[in-house]
Amino acid sequence: MFPTHPLGKHAKILLSSVFGPYAQDDAFGSRTINPMELYHNQVTRFQGVFSLRMFHRSFGLLLMQANIDAPCTLLDFPTRERFIAELQETTYDIVGISGIIPNLRKVAEMCRLVRLHQPRATIVVGGHVTNAVDVERIVDADHFVKGDGVAWFRRFLGQDPKAPVRHPAVYSGFGMRILGYSPKEKPGDTAAILMPSVGCPVGCNFCSTSALFGGKGHFINFYETGDALFDVMQQIEGKLGTQSFFVLDENFLLHRKRALRLLELMQQHEKSWSLYVFSSARVLESYDIEQLVGLGVSWVWMGLEGDNAAYSKLRHVDTRSLVKKLQSHGIRVLGSTIIGLEEHRPEDMQAVIDYAVSHATDFHQFMLYTPNPGTQLYEKHKTEGSLLSSDEIDIADTHGQYRFSFRHPHIPAGWETKFLADAFLRDFEVNGPSLARLIRTQMEGWKRYRNHPDARIRRRIAWENRSMATTYAGAVWAMQHWFKQHGKPVAELESLLTEMKTLFGWQARALAPVVGMRLLMSMRAEDRRLREGKTYEPTTFLEKNPQAIALEQAQAVKSRTGTEIRRVIPVVTPVMA
Repeated sequence: MFPTHPLGKHAKILLSSVFGPYAQDDAFGSRTINPMELYHNQVTRFQGVFSLRMFHRSFGLLLMQANIDAPCTLLDFPTRERFIAELQETTYDIVGISGIIPNLRKVAEMCRLVRLHQPRATIVVGGHVTNAVDVERIVDADHFVKGDGVAWFRRFLGQDPKAPVRHPAVYSGFGMRILGYSPKEKPGDTAAILMPSVGCPVGCNFCSTSALFGGKGHFINFYETGDALFDVMQQIEGKLGTQSFFVLDENFLLHRKRALRLLELMQQHEKSWSLYVFSSARVLESYDIEQLVGLGVSWVWMGLEGDNAAYSKLRHVDTRSLVKKLQSHGIRVLGSTIIGLEEHRPEDMQAVIDYAVSHATDFHQFMLYTPNPGTQLYEKHKTEGSLLSSDEIDIADTHGQYRFSFRHPHIPAGWETKFLADAFLRDFEVNGPSLARLIRTQMEGWKRYRNHPDARIRRRIAWENRSMATTYAGAVWAMQHWFKQHGKPVAELESLLTEMKTLFGWQARALAPVVGMRLLMSMRAEDRRLREGKTYEPTTFLEKNPQAIALEQAQAVKSRTGTEIRRVIPVVTPVMA
């Protein structure tokens, strides 16, 4: 019998992410080395002032709130004190908490606080943390939800679990910072988040996301057809004014029929959208470059596990040639490489790193091979008896950027930390700042497509390169002078700036030093802050759905003030589902 709440749609619900801080070492599992900044954490971690820094919302919680008909409040990135204050000020019937496995102690503490301040509330815990070993013993919750939280909450509240999934209209990131500069966030400049599916049928043995939604061969499409997806995107565009979408789907292009139908509709309706997608190399190669460009694919995140890695998504694919081809068409590439595969040996690690770096991707993620609970890889190591105990490694350190959580057959314990650092540093040393690589790739797209016969593609290319003669030219000028002043002149930056001045004329020639000097000053200030140990934390968000707003107005509850952002997230419903 599936559980249901006695109040159904009348239950008052609080959804919350785990509390901060996130970039400071503390007793609850926060780690300076594991901040809430995805890119700075896992991609540009060793690039200093050149590191791309931004925060991303708790998208799963936003999606659940959008599909709950009961009064629902979302508290994203609270401090522990702010979470306690919310429990003290407002009575809730249900408190839902989501987290990842390294944050297990934070989830346990939040459940303890709910029991203390609101003992009558039903506690629901979801997300990757539900796969943690002994989670039901460590965490005092009433329900643990693995997989599709939208369908679970709908059933729990007596709603139709098969109703079309409403999609929140929200930007993919906030608080962007690079070169010590925080660009003014204008409506439409940031990509909107788009969540077509969860899970991945490829099901790599280390993939926690695939495991959470059923493993290999299993996935959930929220929008089965290109028509439904197009309708959602069109509505999001109307509400946010955005032209770009960060597609939060493990392998978006794998759903070929849906993707090609979306292309047809974009062509019919003259949509010049940009799509930032995750895709395996083999799936990417199954599309013509004209199809990718027509779809607006301008950024792709793909795995590059190694030239001898035993993963079908890389089989028979020359990934270096593929990356070069994509970049020549203006498609920026974020490559992802795992350090510590079973076959890796200390004497081979330099070659492994050099192979990854030789792709010269615009960005490169390096992660440790990590057997997270719930995955096939975890079960393999459990059977072999090679998992480290809780006495040997703290669960808060199992985030893939510090240590192995298992005994590697060839790499001595502790060596992996150095190999990981070597990979980041080698990529930066050989390929330079990711920002410069990104600019180079975008400019290649502009050169190739600025005079394309299809006006739809010309508009997208023009929009993506709208800052090339101003902000980007200034950024290259600043980076060039930074390295020169530090006794490390970079010929590639000089040639890049020369080409930009040639292509974009007087504007780039005049503005590059003006904008560049300002950026150079901000880089120096940021460098001082980082050397002093400065870290960054996300803003707290408190958002209510329409039912919660109506209830609050009826009860005349006084709103809190402070630095947190309070608002209602617009929601769209596909009419073509």
